[in-house]
Amino acid sequence: MDFSPAVSSPRLLLRRFISTIYCIFESAFSKLTYWTTGACKGTNSFVSSAGDKLDQNKDQNPTIPTSVNYHFTRKCNYKCGFCFHTAKTSFVLPLEEAKRGLKLLKESGMEKINFSGGEPFLHDKGEFVGKLVQYCKQDLQLPSVSIVSNGSMIKEEWFQKYGVYLDILAISCDSFDEATNQLIGRTQGRKSHLDNLFKICSWCKEYKVALKINSVINIFNYDEDMTQQINWINPVRWKVFQCLLIDGENAGETALREAERFVISDQQFQDFLDRHSSVSCLVPESNEKMRNSYLILDEYMRFLDCREGRKDPSKSILDVGVKEAICFSGFDEKMFLKRGGKYVWSKADMKLEW
Repeated sequence: MDFSPAVSSPRLLLRRFISTIYCIFESAFSKLTYWTTGACKGTNSFVSSAGDKLDQNKDQNPTIPTSVNYHFTRKCNYKCGFCFHTAKTSFVLPLEEAKRGLKLLKESGMEKINFSGGEPFLHDKGEFVGKLVQYCKQDLQLPSVSIVSNGSMIKEEWFQKYGVYLDILAISCDSFDEATNQLIGRTQGRKSHLDNLFKICSWCKEYKVALKINSVINIFNYDEDMTQQINWINPVRWKVFQCLLIDGENAGETALREAERFVISDQQFQDFLDRHSSVSCLVPESNEKMRNSYLILDEYMRFLDCREGRKDPSKSILDVGVKEAICFSGFDEKMFLKRGGKYVWSKADMKLEW
């Protein structure tokens, strides 16, 4: 028996070809319709199920903005060579818009707000940040309200008016040698940075504000011994940061600073920590701990994602809300907890001896 295929006419072959193509398109179209209608109508299709699980995970494990750093201004009167939040704009939100954003954050679970810059006391001679501090403590009743400042613009009158609403004031001090501060850029003209620091220390005690010291360890101060001075000041925390490069801020073609010359090795940073191991209030932060463990809001109230070594902004919480914007923050909550980001941050709970 002959099993060789019969020779079909050209017309029959054409009809079979057209029929085959039609079946392929019909099958593909039906699957596409099934998938899309399933996703929209909530059927049990694979695409719908996977999408639902992603949404459920986001709803069940949302990032809570427990502690937020709001850099409401980029302008500063100092010129620190390693600064990683530089004066790329002069924009500052209107006071009421800033308050609206802070209320959104409180409603999303914020417990601590830290106001930073730039220099927070430069805008409106400290009145702007003072009003925000008062609003957060008096109206929003946040457990902790803090400021990071270089200290050069703070007057005693500010403490008299707003000190009662402030839990922690962090003053940046990288050296107890004026010549080193000059090299770093931690100065304005011939004014003494250290004289300002010591005045603020006494004001903090008088007006019952917890004092914190922030130091950036770099090539000009990594071999300094600050033990005696820090113990004398006796801050509630001494945050010690390893100099960090951020593309577009203090590194790269578009940066306003060139911080490469300030960078130290991990070993040099560790040597500094070892030298100060007896200081009980020391809280070290290496580049690894620092990079993604902060929730940072810029002057437009956009979260800044630093995972790629630069600051990629989300949409503003004023436009899309906290829940959507925070998904683009790059926040590493585990590292936040590992670096000691959660601590006793309300002065009412510190039991300090004023």
